[in-house]
Amino acid sequence: MPLLYVRAAVPYETGANATDVMINEVHFNRTALNYYHYTLFSNGTLSNGTDCYLAFDKFQPHMFANGSFVNGTSCYAPIRDLGQHASAGLAFALMFCISIAITLINLRKHGRRYLPVDRRWSIIGRQGKWIWMLFIAACGAISCFMSIDVDRDYIVSVPLILQSVFYTLLTPGMMAAVWEGVRHWGSWQERQIYDRDPYAFQVSNSREGQEFVLPILFYACAFANFFLTVPRSWTPIELQRSLEQQNNDAKPVATDARWRAAGFVAMGGVLVICYSLEHSIYRYRMRPTSTMGQLLFYLNAAPSQFLVAIALLGVKIGYAIASAFDWTVSPLKYGVNSGWLYGLGYTPPLLLLILFNICGLCELNDDQALIAQRDEFDHAVADDMGVGQRKPSWWKKSRAFVREISDHHHRHRSSDQDERDMTRYVEMGIIKPDEQMPQGGRDPSNPKPDTWVTTTTRTASQGSESTAVARTDSGPDIAQHIEYTTAQPENPSRNSSNQ
Repeated sequence: MPLLYVRAAVPYETGANATDVMINEVHFNRTALNYYHYTLFSNGTLSNGTDCYLAFDKFQPHMFANGSFVNGTSCYAPIRDLGQHASAGLAFALMFCISIAITLINLRKHGRRYLPVDRRWSIIGRQGKWIWMLFIAACGAISCFMSIDVDRDYIVSVPLILQSVFYTLLTPGMMAAVWEGVRHWGSWQERQIYDRDPYAFQVSNSREGQEFVLPILFYACAFANFFLTVPRSWTPIELQRSLEQQNNDAKPVATDARWRAAGFVAMGGVLVICYSLEHSIYRYRMRPTSTMGQLLFYLNAAPSQFLVAIALLGVKIGYAIASAFDWTVSPLKYGVNSGWLYGLGYTPPLLLLILFNICGLCELNDDQALIAQRDEFDHAVADDMGVGQRKPSWWKKSRAFVREISDHHHRHRSSDQDERDMTRYVEMGIIKPDEQMPQGGRDPSNPKPDTWVTTTTRTASQGSESTAVARTDSGPDIAQHIEYTTAQPENPSRNSSNQ
């Protein structure tokens, strides 16, 4: 970025006659210059307060008697090469643009709904952080792109104002992004507890009241910072075309009471964010039992990404407060050291975008995470109850082998049991096999017993009764339907009469 020199009016070089003057080896009419109020300045510009033309080195404008110029180059044209300030601004602008694409991916990922609509958990709550991150990236990209023209312009003009305005918007944007991230994290912790136990928050306490007041306090600080810095007259910031203008016009405006108050108001917003994070940890995290764990409870329970984000926000606000008191490091100053501007001004918001985007790519969508937690909970309950336990493939193969051996052993035992039952029935006289009966009738040497037993079988499929001698090859099912009938001996008197 070029240095500023003392800007003062210089006399014209005398020309061929009294009405002729020389400006950069070009003849001008003195009467026409005076009529249109043109003045030659020490920085090589010819200006009347409205129009300004370059008149040094290769820039040689020609003026007609009616006040029009030919071959004139505006003083606000970007004629310089890219310097250190512009090169760094271009690199930061490209990184901000890349972050926009990644933030859109995260917005789509975390903003989608996979569960039925529940008014208790609004979808906009998940999208708030990513929307503010898009705002930060857009402001950072525009501001850094404007730094290119600030560096290349010969005379300080509108690009410096645009750079300063969008740079100023980075502070409330960062505050809102960090706040929405912390607030949504607390809401996510509450949602997980509520999903496990819908009656966990039935007891009324100060929790809901605090969660209602905290957003109001934060956005009051954020909007106060915005209204103290952005809605103002930015024309004095543009008046840095000489050291005298910087000290008399730009410096008093850039270090006034409004800028200083805005820095401390922003610090108040950071305190609200810290309290909100502490509130969520206190309400939704289980406190450890050890003494050391209780001392470091809030530090260990807080997500590391929010601790880093709050630190980056603190650096950004700290630099804003310092620049409101010290003009030499102010980002609104033309020619400020690039290390101050990019190291403490643009680096914190860029690192914040990188941090949140990386975490967003690694984290699950809230609905998907909740579905996974429900599945894990169901499996844990089923395993505890012994229902629906999942077995590996080798377990199924082993079970099939054991089942085959068991079936074979059962069949072998069943056949042995049938043989033992049939032998017992025969010994008891319930069943007399045919092979024990002689051919052609009863053995004459074996007299007819006075009492014998016949078997009557009934089956469920037959509607009639039949009397028959049971065969030895009958299975155990026949034994289940055996009825026993005792036959009375014939009348002996009747037998004697027949003889």
